[in-house]
Amino acid sequence: MSAETLERIVSWNPNPSKPTFVPPHGAVDAHCHVFGPEAQFPFSSKAKYLPADAGPAQLFALRDFLGFSRNVIVQASCHGTDNGATLNAIAQSGGKARGVAMVNPAISDDELHALHQGGMRGVRFNFLKRLIDHAPKDKFLEVSRRLPAGWHVVIYFEADILEELRPFIDAIPVPLVVDHMGRPDVTQGPDGRDMRALRRLLDSRPDINFKPTCPDRLDPTGDPWNAFAEAVRPLVEDYPDRCIWGTDWPHPNQQDVRPDDGHIVDMIPRIAPTAELQRKMLVTNPERLYWAD
Repeated sequence: MSAETLERIVSWNPNPSKPTFVPPHGAVDAHCHVFGPEAQFPFSSKAKYLPADAGPAQLFALRDFLGFSRNVIVQASCHGTDNGATLNAIAQSGGKARGVAMVNPAISDDELHALHQGGMRGVRFNFLKRLIDHAPKDKFLEVSRRLPAGWHVVIYFEADILEELRPFIDAIPVPLVVDHMGRPDVTQGPDGRDMRALRRLLDSRPDINFKPTCPDRLDPTGDPWNAFAEAVRPLVEDYPDRCIWGTDWPHPNQQDVRPDDGHIVDMIPRIAPTAELQRKMLVTNPERLYWAD
């Protein structure tokens, strides 16, 4: 291993446990990323973190090990708006992956069409200030009006700015997916302030979906993340047709406590306790968003 590699961040567990939960046939890991390989797909000069390579071969090996059939690869912020690494991974998947892009607001319609041809089915708007320097709502809204047919917007924010974002969210003319539920404080419980605000958002439009993901990020009590399970299960049960799930591998910026992906998969039956809920969250709902065609 080179000195350069040693200086780069490794945020994933290289030896995850085998989950006890077996996903249903056709299950989708609907939130994961690829990093590089950097020699082929350099990181953005504006990147807030510099990860070690975590390319398609690693991702697809993990998919098979965990028992999933397909992936939705979300453009990682370390690559900025150059979607080459994500498109490369989709191309190598043999039809088993789709993607979510990050784009420059000035992107042309032809460039959006090329992303669609490459397997993208959504665009991500990131409002985490520690990751993104500037998030122009007006320009994002203009892009959302020009998306290819069947696309949706993925929005990533922290719970304390949800009310501030509501006019922007309300104006988006396509379906939405809320990344990681808008990062609620799960220690507040299922009826806490953050969860109530998320429920108000979901109740405002029938086309808003959410990802009940990232117990390792959202639950400070640590593995096995009991606070997360307690807070999130009622949300999944009450909105069974709105949730999609993913591992978040390779867990950007989680290098201090690298989560065990086997344990993350074993959260699934704790938040979706019936076979029907599991199939909706892992198969039916992501198929509607990413494989409708």
